[in-house]
Amino acid sequence: MSNFRPSYIRLYNEGKLWDRIERISSLIENCTLCPHKCRIDRKNSKDGKCQSGELPIVASYGPHYGEEPPLVGFYGSGTIFLTNCNLKCIFCQNYDISQMHSGTIISYQDLAEMMIELQLKGCHNINFVTPTHMVHTIVTALPEAIEKGLRIPLVYNSGGYDAVETIQLLDGIFDIYMPDFKYFNNQTAYRLSGINNYVEEASKAIFEMHRQVGDLKMNNQGIAYRGLIIRHLILPENQADTFKVIHFIKTLSENTYLNLMNQYRPEFHACNEPLINRRINSEEFEEAIKYANKVGLKRITV
Repeated sequence: MSNFRPSYIRLYNEGKLWDRIERISSLIENCTLCPHKCRIDRKNSKDGKCQSGELPIVASYGPHYGEEPPLVGFYGSGTIFLTNCNLKCIFCQNYDISQMHSGTIISYQDLAEMMIELQLKGCHNINFVTPTHMVHTIVTALPEAIEKGLRIPLVYNSGGYDAVETIQLLDGIFDIYMPDFKYFNNQTAYRLSGINNYVEEASKAIFEMHRQVGDLKMNNQGIAYRGLIIRHLILPENQADTFKVIHFIKTLSENTYLNLMNQYRPEFHACNEPLINRRINSEEFEEAIKYANKVGLKRITV
């Protein structure tokens, strides 16, 4: 990856990054950053679904070694956990950050410094966890980070409930997209995450992500520098309609990098939901892997 140059550098050098910043930042004045389209002025209110204002809110940051191997590499993925979320998943394992507002409001300059600090630690990328509602803060901080020497890929690590119009504005800013595809059933999505149009919105956004960056590309050391990674958390009793999710992913490309995750555990309010108040069993996990292989997906990790 020695000759790799993130696409945001080209946008910056061509003077096009400023227009993107202006267009994305303007969305929070009548907020339509995500599919909720709350249409509140986030410069003066936190009454939207994400309960966030204008400035970045960060719960923690640092090298992370628990992500997918192509992101972790040798020195970790430079992860920045952004506080709050536009989903209300009753089983969220990071509920203190996503729904209990654990985090600190910082400046755009602080966010730029975090990126540089993570790069100096040797991290292979800057991994923004839950960026959907805070993408305006990332792009606003980006020029200062570039001027201070930022030269590693940005990772968009989301829950999948992203507005395709916002993703289109990010073309050339993020080199790696890593969305969840949580469900292929809107009734389940509403019951477990409070979203009644998850399938349609996630499908459109992920199609656009793939159009921008394509299948995952890695250097000769196995470190990712561009492309799409999709995560899917298998739920008990097939509550996520996993086979349908896998079928959708195959329509993108047989070379889509898919992480089938078996680490579900009933956190937060999930213990009160009879269908998901247990871990998945080995049979449920093995069936998902077998189906992914059956439909011809070639890059499955677990």
